[in-house]
Amino acid sequence: MENGTLPVGKSDIVVIQGLSKTYADLRALNDVNLSVKREEVVFIIGPSGSGKSTLLRCINRLEEPTAGSISIAGATITDRGINLNRVRQDIGMVFQSFNLYPHMTALGNVVLALRLVRKMRKAEARDKGLTVLREVGLADKIASYPAELSGGQQQRVAIARALAMEPKIMLFDEPTSALDPALVGEVLSVMRAMRDKGMTMIIVSHEMDFAREAADRVIFMDEGEIVEQGPPQQIFVNPSHPRTREFLSRMLNT
Repeated sequence: MENGTLPVGKSDIVVIQGLSKTYADLRALNDVNLSVKREEVVFIIGPSGSGKSTLLRCINRLEEPTAGSISIAGATITDRGINLNRVRQDIGMVFQSFNLYPHMTALGNVVLALRLVRKMRKAEARDKGLTVLREVGLADKIASYPAELSGGQQQRVAIARALAMEPKIMLFDEPTSALDPALVGEVLSVMRAMRDKGMTMIIVSHEMDFAREAADRVIFMDEGEIVEQGPPQQIFVNPSHPRTREFLSRMLNT
């Protein structure tokens, strides 16, 4: 297993030690240890129910860990008394579902948190919103409502909303799984651009070709544990663990 003692480096922006999460009789995460360096792009793959999404949700404290510690940019976010609202400003998260407010335009969805959380003035927030929507290729959709946008466009608004907060790390939980296959590429293109600009990203995804191309490191999880991790070439071409080989055989031959 890859869940042993974790050396912590100065360049690590995420440090997870001994993380476990239990629901009644189900252990979703079992003593997970993981560090992520600044500007690193880490893909987490594995079968459904392996703990991938639970891990992401624990990193953002949307799930409360049963045991262990999580540090983001030097702040131990599992400490009692931590200001979670402040910490979450440093952690952008994009979900399978877009979670946009249907009664707000694309720009309105992006600007809302800037006004409420960052306390930006209206003009400043609008300028910031326009900038990030332009970055994700939606300059012509600022006045459109979610119902008027394709799934790919809605997901790009969700990414823009997260980017507008200038997070130190971005978490993606199956960001393309709800999209028509024809729309997946436009979201992946935005994620590539984020990688090229040096954004630290942890991505849960079944897009194996994208993981092979974009990842610095690929982590295979199963039964709540990190079974194997390494560069894409190692994981996809010569995985060392039988469970990794079995999973990739199924995924790559479907």
